[in-house]
Amino acid sequence: MGAQALHERAESLRAHRVPFVHARVVLAERPTSAKPGDEALVTADGAIDGFVGGQCAESTVRSQALSLLRSGDSMLLRIAPNPEDDQPGKTVVHNPCLSGGTLEIFLEPVLPTPLVSVLGDSPIARAMRQVAGSLGYDVAAYSSDDLADADAVLVATHGKSEEATLEAAVRAGVPYVALVASPKRGAAVVGSLDLSDEEKARIHYPAGLDIGARTPAEIALSVFAQIVAERPREPRERLDPQHLPGEPPMTRTGLLTVLEPETSIDPVCGMTVEITDDALYADVDGERVWFCCPACRRAYVADPGKYPRP
Repeated sequence: MGAQALHERAESLRAHRVPFVHARVVLAERPTSAKPGDEALVTADGAIDGFVGGQCAESTVRSQALSLLRSGDSMLLRIAPNPEDDQPGKTVVHNPCLSGGTLEIFLEPVLPTPLVSVLGDSPIARAMRQVAGSLGYDVAAYSSDDLADADAVLVATHGKSEEATLEAAVRAGVPYVALVASPKRGAAVVGSLDLSDEEKARIHYPAGLDIGARTPAEIALSVFAQIVAERPREPRERLDPQHLPGEPPMTRTGLLTVLEPETSIDPVCGMTVEITDDALYADVDGERVWFCCPACRRAYVADPGKYPRP
């Protein structure tokens, strides 16, 4: 995939709110197949578009990228052919399968901007839209079509369409659902909903942290303080539209599902190998053995006794 196509792919993922990790080679010591500036995108299903090194380097980048999708942190990854001491600011991985060179790759998670759906046009609703915009969040007037993507649904209508909206938001798995109401009225509204007790307990009322807020702006501030305090570390799951040929872009509720592949140890080089559909293996003496590359597989098949299984 060329640079332009890779950048277009990244923009498509952003537009469809699909989380991914952008990987860029920043150092390549010979002999390596990757060069500084090479790029790749890693999505939560473990797919890699682009190029940041051969099979062994790619496997390490994939496993580290998937961990970053959970944490949201960035990482400078150093992949070295020989064991090295830890280095400040870098994650050092010993990869014996490299052909002798060292790679440093910057991994940056690209997560969807939080989407806040606001129902109502009251002064408090307008204040919440302003605060959300100041925080850099995406803000939208409430629509049931947005529930699969919404990170928060805020209801501030003082009585209009509250019940249906709250039930729909909870059932759609929106992480933060709040009702702007007094404790007494909020309890009455939530108590009347056609939800289980566990589902009702997910609705925040009165909305926001108790900071003594009085004005609409202060109430909005308290609501977003609570959203920040309680937001999940993992983004909601979004299906990648690239993997749905012939279908419109789709999303799905729930926390992001990050692939947890089964692994094995290459007995020739000691590399950790992810057991995927296209992973290399050989069946020897009734056992399946996995390899990082064809050279290791050839060496093992030629003389299995030379390489004891870990």
